[in-house]
Amino acid sequence: MATAAGDRRRAFGEGFALFAECLLVGTWITLAALPVVTIPAAFAAATKHLNAHTNGEAASWRLFWSDYRTAWRSAWPVGLALIGAAALLAVNLTVLAQESVPYRPGFALATFLVAALAATVLLRACAAWTPATKWRTNFSQALADTREDPSGTGILLGGLIVFAASAWALWLLIVPMAGCLAGAAAAVHRRRLDRKE
Repeated sequence: MATAAGDRRRAFGEGFALFAECLLVGTWITLAALPVVTIPAAFAAATKHLNAHTNGEAASWRLFWSDYRTAWRSAWPVGLALIGAAALLAVNLTVLAQESVPYRPGFALATFLVAALAATVLLRACAAWTPATKWRTNFSQALADTREDPSGTGILLGGLIVFAASAWALWLLIVPMAGCLAGAAAAVHRRRLDRKE
């Protein structure tokens, strides 16, 4: 009985420590993503940091920024594509804001769904990043995982909805929620790898 209680306390302590690490990483992501084009590199470094933390490996501020710089060298085209996609989304929503557009609710829903699925693929690709992997390979695998792992995709979509709702309610919540979103991406990636083994 005492052992079971001790195991529960230990599990709670480890879970709380991981949550605190996600909040801390959210601050790092926010700082690293300020130029916007660096968002993929920031999330790649964050998920790598959280994976190292949960594996009991070395994980520190310095290692995060080292991984961020490494990721940025290959991720800048992804960042530019992200900015282009965001601009296209903004134009689409501006057009849909006109009352003369037919079937506006349906088109708006489809637009948000496509944007959310694209963000899910991006999160999966960031979670799979290592200095030895190529972004093209990561995106190919992320697309396959998005199709083949609907429960993991649902988790990430839920995380994106919570992130968006939190940011809409209070923009300062972007900081902790970014870390939680990176934590969700890392957890879904690990879960997918465990299922493949």
